[in-house]
Amino acid sequence: MSKYSKAILGTAMKAAVGLAIVAGAGTQAYAQTKILIGRTTGASGFHIPSYVAMEKGFFKEEGLDAKFVGMTGKALVTAGIGGAINFVPIPGGGSQATLKGAPIRYLVGQSLISQWAIVVDSKINSVAELKGKTLGYGRAGSADYDEGEITLGQFFNMNVGRDYNVISFQGEPERIAALINGSIQGALVSFPFAAKAQAAGFKILVRTGDYLPRIGGTFWTTDKYLKENPETAKKFIRAIAKGINYLAANKEGSVPVISKYFGMDAKQAGFVWDTVHDTYGPDIPNDLFKAVFEGRMKRMESKGLWPKGKPLPNVEQYVARDMLTSTLRDMGYYLTAPPKVQGKM
Repeated sequence: MSKYSKAILGTAMKAAVGLAIVAGAGTQAYAQTKILIGRTTGASGFHIPSYVAMEKGFFKEEGLDAKFVGMTGKALVTAGIGGAINFVPIPGGGSQATLKGAPIRYLVGQSLISQWAIVVDSKINSVAELKGKTLGYGRAGSADYDEGEITLGQFFNMNVGRDYNVISFQGEPERIAALINGSIQGALVSFPFAAKAQAAGFKILVRTGDYLPRIGGTFWTTDKYLKENPETAKKFIRAIAKGINYLAANKEGSVPVISKYFGMDAKQAGFVWDTVHDTYGPDIPNDLFKAVFEGRMKRMESKGLWPKGKPLPNVEQYVARDMLTSTLRDMGYYLTAPPKVQGKM
């Protein structure tokens, strides 16, 4: 477990475990408000609290008739902006849309660390041994490319093109298949797929979360929806917070959810729970939130989509902070500033 994930349990989340689950637990709502929640076509480790909230009835408990809508990340952003989906867990794509002028407000967080792992052939014992090898990443510009490139470059002085090569695969299953057939010697995959790779005889060489704190799966909605449905937004925040608390405290109940969404056996799901259960928080730390926008702004600038030298706006204006803080405090959360970590993103 990284220093950052250990510190997460030292914040208000530890004190609130159980409180948020109890809050409202005995008040099963009869009038259900229909909502549509975005989820990626392949399950994501960043989004596990939302899966728990769905399977354990926390949305229903809050009076929400919730349904998932599965799409690719890009399609989710487009659908969310257009109002076809009410709550979207894609902070990176959302940040670019926001910088282009999309009226978006971020509501509640999920993951607080990077959740990718570089899995390799069992004969590879160090990052240095990746020199000259070919790794499987996602598409350039996506988190499952950037975070492998950043981790190996900044912390191991291993750079794409100079020290190792990359083949981009859109899906994680394709990366695992390429590992198995020998087309690549390593792959950047999320923790659930790392568990599957381990079952196939591969091993985890690097966990990006040991080096990169970051927000992942943070939910946003449109300004219009938030203004028209403030109580629904508060209920949504509560349901996600309950899912986070349940995941942190209840392995026995969480493992079946992980098994279902990732199509893995209980042993593999148990590995995923052991790895990630204490790395989530409903808060949206400002420094990590800002880092998402800074990274996206630099990428836009390099492509001519952001004026060179134009400063980043104050991103705090894009968070429904008062609603988030007051809702969580009503549940027993008293948020504190996230801990400082060593290393540079």
